Amino acid sequence: MDRLLTVKQVAEVLGTGVRFPRRLIEERRITFVKVGRNVRIAESVLADYIAEHTVQPVSVRPGTLRRVA
Repeated sequence: MDRLLTVKQVAEVLGTGVRFPRRLIEERRITFVKVGRNVRIAESVLADYIAEHTVQPVSVRPGTLRRVA
């Protein structure tokens, strides 16, 4: 069983304020657990969210980029 993190702990891991994880919860964009009135997010769910939203770099050959005016 995963450790359940508070909204504040999730914000610290993501490097954001607490409003961002709260918005993810409100918009149902991340899986969460209700413990009474409290909301918790499992570490594995947070790791999956981070992996799912990680953008890989694009390799560009020199000379293929155009100048922007």
